[in-house]
Amino acid sequence: MNELIRCAADTKVEEIVELVSRDGAIVLEDVIPPALVDRVLDEVMPWVEATPNGVDDFSGRLTTRTGALVARSAACRELVTHPTIVETARRFLAPFCERIQLHLTQIIRIRPGQPAQVVHRDRWAWGTHLDRLEPQLNTIWALSPFTRENGATQVVRGSVDWDDARRPRPEEIGYAELRPGSVLVYTGSVFHGGGENASSADRIGANITYALGWLRQEENQYLSCPPEIARDLDPTLQALLGYALGSYALGYYTPPLPPGEGPEAIGPEHALGRGGHSQQIGEAELYDRLIRRVEAKASANEGDA
Repeated sequence: MNELIRCAADTKVEEIVELVSRDGAIVLEDVIPPALVDRVLDEVMPWVEATPNGVDDFSGRLTTRTGALVARSAACRELVTHPTIVETARRFLAPFCERIQLHLTQIIRIRPGQPAQVVHRDRWAWGTHLDRLEPQLNTIWALSPFTRENGATQVVRGSVDWDDARRPRPEEIGYAELRPGSVLVYTGSVFHGGGENASSADRIGANITYALGWLRQEENQYLSCPPEIARDLDPTLQALLGYALGSYALGYYTPPLPPGEGPEAIGPEHALGRGGHSQQIGEAELYDRLIRRVEAKASANEGDA
């Protein structure tokens, strides 16, 4: 069986990025205290209990998936903005973007009797159209014990470079057994899937994922956490939700106001009451980063000529 590397919560971000890049997934142990786990459960369980089971085999006919966690739970916001996880996501995705964004928030409850999910790649959210880059970094926070018996996530360590059509042999599959408060960190390219729950209790985890700022989000954060809710959040979280430009001139809008009563083009933070009325399509800092990337590629091409 392909066992996952397990790291202490205080492992340096550089080491986490290196291991995740190589293996596709690792476990960080005991990242948050039991009190925060309890707060998350207290805040989300009313919505979880009201969520119906999935309607197909992939989503799980005995699995519930509850979203909009930023809008619904202050405790979940602490998971979304956890410094180690966010910095890991930023560094891991930095080669492919100027800014990262929140891609998905979801409480996944695997109920007794749920068969194992088909092993897949999360990057298939965008089909198989992306190549030669990594679009996302993902987490599953254990809110209950994750065991082989109750549906611990199946993970194929080292499968990041596999062809999309390859299927793992049983001996290539490991299981992310976790204590509550520990977190599975994994890439969009690693093959994985929910495990079979052969126990008599639910397996509950928070799936929180991050993606390149120029891709469409799996969970539409603008609708799940609209401006009237997002405007009271911390600016760092607002930017992760997508209320910031994804790159230079990517994501600006024009408020639909009467003539002369508003800017013609403004960053999305304006919808939250920030950014003033400066009519500037993009951010200078993001433009500078873009130009540096272009110039670096030009220099590399000249060197290869």
